[in-house]
Amino acid sequence: MKKKENPVLYSDFPDPDIIRVEDTYYMASTTMHFMPGCDILRSYDLMNWEFVTHACEMLEDISEHRLEGGKHIYGQGMWAPSLRYHEGIFYICFTANDTQKTYLLTAHDPAGPWKVDHIEGFYHDSSLFFDEDGKVYIVYGNTELYLTQLRTDLKGPLKGGLHRRLVRDEGELHLGYEGSHLYKKDGRYYLFTCHIPAWGNERKTEDCFIADSLEGEFQGKCIIDDDMGYHNLGVAQGGMVDTPEGDWYLFMFQDRGAVGRVPVVMPIHFDDAGYPVIDGEGKVPIHVSIPGSRPGHGYLPLYGGDDFLYQADKEGKVHLKPFWQFNHNPIDSLWSVTERQGAFRVYTGELCDRLPFAHNVLTQRSYGPECAAWVTVDGRGLKDGDYAGICAWIGCYGAIALTRDAGDYYLVMFARPAADETVQADQGFLELPVEYERILLNASSVTLKVSLNFRDKKDMADFFYEDNGSWKALGIRHRLYFKLDHFTGCRFGLFTYATRQFGGCADFMKFRYQVGEENG
Repeated sequence: MKKKENPVLYSDFPDPDIIRVEDTYYMASTTMHFMPGCDILRSYDLMNWEFVTHACEMLEDISEHRLEGGKHIYGQGMWAPSLRYHEGIFYICFTANDTQKTYLLTAHDPAGPWKVDHIEGFYHDSSLFFDEDGKVYIVYGNTELYLTQLRTDLKGPLKGGLHRRLVRDEGELHLGYEGSHLYKKDGRYYLFTCHIPAWGNERKTEDCFIADSLEGEFQGKCIIDDDMGYHNLGVAQGGMVDTPEGDWYLFMFQDRGAVGRVPVVMPIHFDDAGYPVIDGEGKVPIHVSIPGSRPGHGYLPLYGGDDFLYQADKEGKVHLKPFWQFNHNPIDSLWSVTERQGAFRVYTGELCDRLPFAHNVLTQRSYGPECAAWVTVDGRGLKDGDYAGICAWIGCYGAIALTRDAGDYYLVMFARPAADETVQADQGFLELPVEYERILLNASSVTLKVSLNFRDKKDMADFFYEDNGSWKALGIRHRLYFKLDHFTGCRFGLFTYATRQFGGCADFMKFRYQVGEENG
């Protein structure tokens, strides 16, 4: 049985919610503004994971979700899903802060199709709970956590049903309690909640409250206060799951700077009072070893290269590899992987003067502690003022791009610098970027590369172009910060946008992805 290091997924899969159905574990994770969204992953050992599907193609077909008229949903969209399985049906519940709606998705197969509906009301960081007596509830809130009984169709609160506050953070508040997860074990109710106690203390902890009934008093304590020696960034927000053999594990995430929020897993036992306790010394283990139900299973990658060789299905729809997501709802008339075999082609359909408003930015998560990606860009279809390249996609993004001006081609490196690492929900990423270097290029195509180093929270991006078989640096080493403006970890992004006239295009070919030591 092989050991694996925590974090078991060194990539941005925040707010994980885990269930087990027979011998298979499923996880839902936050995807915010990226579409298709609401990732569903599968595992047979809680350590190795692969994509099952994206549960929703889009949340809403409105201007904000299409990046129209200067509107956007960066840092908003789909938050903190609750994944449950009950009597043959899979359920996903989550809210979107921009629409102020609570979405309810259902399917008989986790691979879909998923039906999208709504629950009346807005339930922040919610958790669905199906009790053994057939009643269904939703737990939610920030600082004050509430329980509300739902109708049996889950479309809204049950008139006259149970509604009560379960716990309230009485301390000096920052975020207080949030990220609720409710379970039942051995006849008792377990409420897990993330806790950030006060301003100036960004170290998250995890609390667990226990009650003998949903009408009774929930008594709790802190069960995780550990940063794994990583910059006072705590492990929290998730829940527990059991194995087919009856062993129990906690599955949470840890903030790790610009790479994002990364999942960790911990074996637990229960003390005499019933509280979960991490095995060993009560700290998050560096290594874990969990028996799998299918030890010979080969997991499909959560990241990777792409030669963009696709065919449309019978309905004429192309399905990209599941590790790709667009920055907002894609404009399908402006991209193709079938017009030119072996190329992701992106057309410009309107003018914009900065990267965040570019349509059809094709993104893929980064992976820690170091990774790199490179791609060949054919710019013969570009018009003057167009930009096409690869970026470190985050609020304080950095990019290397091919551009055209007066018929000549240039390479440019530009970035949106951040003043510091203060985690704030400002709109600074909408400011115009700084161009750090520009060189004349005697060709219309070039291979461009971004290298990312998250080791020990360095959070740096470097930018290169290929010249006679070797990599040459361009511009600066750019500092990356995780902020609330995007509220997601850094990704690689392939982009094209027009600043003067639309109708041009660029082709991206031979995308390659490497995890490990930087090179260049």
